Formats: sequence, C-alpha cells, structure tokens
Amino acid sequence: MSRKWTTAAVAGALVAVGATAFVLVGGLPAAETPAAAGSSLAAVTADVTKATLIDKESHDGSLGYGDATALAARLSGTVTWMPTTGATVKRGESLYKVDSDPVVLMYGSMPAYRSLASGDKGTDVKQLEKNLWALGYRGFTVDSEYTSSTAEAVEQWQEDLGLEETGTVELGRVLFASGPVRIASHTVEKGAAVQLGTEVLQTTATGRVATVELDVADQRLAKKGAKVDVTLPDGTTVPAKISGVETTVEQAENPNDDDVTKIQVTIAFSKAPAGLNEASVAVLFVASQRENVLTVPVNALLALAEGGYGLQVVDGGATRIVAVETGLFADGRVEVSGGGLAEGMKVGVPA
Repeated sequence: MSRKWTTAAVAGALVAVGATAFVLVGGLPAAETPAAAGSSLAAVTADVTKATLIDKESHDGSLGYGDATALAARLSGTVTWMPTTGATVKRGESLYKVDSDPVVLMYGSMPAYRSLASGDKGTDVKQLEKNLWALGYRGFTVDSEYTSSTAEAVEQWQEDLGLEETGTVELGRVLFASGPVRIASHTVEKGAAVQLGTEVLQTTATGRVATVELDVADQRLAKKGAKVDVTLPDGTTVPAKISGVETTVEQAENPNDDDVTKIQVTIAFSKAPAGLNEASVAVLFVASQRENVLTVPVNALLALAEGGYGLQVVDGGATRIVAVETGLFADGRVEVSGGGLAEGMKVGVPA
C-alpha cells in the first residue's frame, strides 16, 4: 500500500481550511493587506525553509533467499548422499553424491558442457584451473590450456576426493555457480535412481534478500542500484539497495483474460537482518526527489477562489496573500515557488 501526498488528495481539504480560516479574495492584493481586508494576522506561523523533499511509496514484500535454481544430474546412477536443507555448499564441497562419488561445486559463470583433458583449450579450462588453484592444487599456469601439469593437479584433486585418478574431469563431476549456494530443497530422495537431466536439488543464494512484485505502472520505482528502506516485522527499518529488476509475465488462468506483466524487484542488504529467514516486510521506494527547494507545511496552503493555491505571508504586524505554484508533496511539506517567497519568510498556518 502506498503512503504519499498527492495534489489531488489535499485539494479538497485545503478548500475547507481556506473557507473557515481565511476570507478567499477574488483578486490577490499587490501589496500588504490590512487585517480588516480579510487577511487577519495568523495565530500560528511557520518558516519557509529550503530543503530536499523525498516522496516515498511503501509496497509489501517478503524476506527470503530469492528465487531457487534447479540443479539437474549430469551423471547417471543412484543418489547416495545429499546435504541437509538449509546447508551452505562452498567451492570444492559436495553438492550430492552419485554411486558414492561426489558432484563438486566450483565457482564460475560458464556452465560445464564437456569433459576436460590434456590438450583441451578454452575459457572453461581457465575457469577450472582458477578453481583448482584456489583449492590449493598448484604446479601449473592458470591459462586456457589444459596441460600435463594441469592433469597432474587434477589427479591430486581426484585422489583427495576418493575418485579414480584419471587426470580427466568428466562431464557432470563439477557444477559451476557464481558463489556459495544454499540448499533450498531436495527434488529426489537419497536412494533415487537418476538419469541425465533428472532434477536433484533446488538451490538459492546464501544471502537473504527482500523481493517485491510491482505493477507495471510502478516501474519507475524499480531502478537498479537505488537505495530503499526496509521495515522488518519488529518495526526496525534497515537500509538496502535494489540489486535486480526483472519483468515477468503471469499467464491468465482464463483464456479470455489477458496475461499480467509484473516487475520483480530484488533488494539486497549490506548486512542481513539477524534472526530472520522468511518474513513479510514493507519496502519504501523513492518515488520522487526535489533537492534544495523552498518548502512550507502542507496545511499552510490556502485554496484561492479563482483557483490554485496561495500563502499568507506574515511580515511583522502585516500580512499579505500571495499566489504560489506547488510542486512535490512529501512528509507533510510541499514545494512552493513564486509570490516573491524566500527562505526565512514566515507564513500563516490555520489552527
């Protein structure tokens, strides 16, 4: 649900305020107007201030680990071991075991698509070598060539894992991800027979994120890198940042209805909220921002008889009503301009 001031929302209220607290004049006076002329000295005044106004909208979201990714088997056999749900798997550790042999996680952006052996060249070779080096297996140059030295390091790695020491990395023995993964769920149970392409696990990132689903009309709020505030169930508000924006299409259940396009926003924390895994949250997005503008309290605005808004400027014991243009409404204040306004002036505020 959005919480913000809008010009339309305050217009009706301002007419009532102006009608009861001030005489609405047909033509604005060019100079100071005596109180007897319909502009009595205000009992309460407020300063015209220069400030940055930030209009925010609140939308419901959820705290969790983001979307899950399916991991499919690239080796056939029987699943003999799986990590517990919620466990974190890091580089060099087992994602699961097939026929008692581990399927190992390594880091990288390129998925494995072939077996690797001496004589092979390519980006995938360099990616493998970077991981071997990071795991402490050395004696080769990290480049795009799979040499005999690379094969020797692979044999050492295979020996430590209890694998046959072939010096060749078979397709399916290693799966690559951008970093550590969290086991979200098991798609099959231990003891299940799997074939090439059988889904085995669902994984997520290890860091908690907030996700918000926005309507297309609110797409302006979803700017990658933009700062947001997230209110947790205990009322604590923590800073965060939009880390991802994705357009999704929800297919209509009824063939006669149109599909619905949504904006999926992922929000990352510099420090994950403690003690929470999954929860409902409220996310405050910046809808608009105006820097270094003149502002007054919203209830200082007067609805003028000829249309638009004005302010009662108080100068010592005299007052005058000036017409103003309104801009952004936020946090009970409004951007104003015109009427010879300047920072530090005082304006009347209806009681």
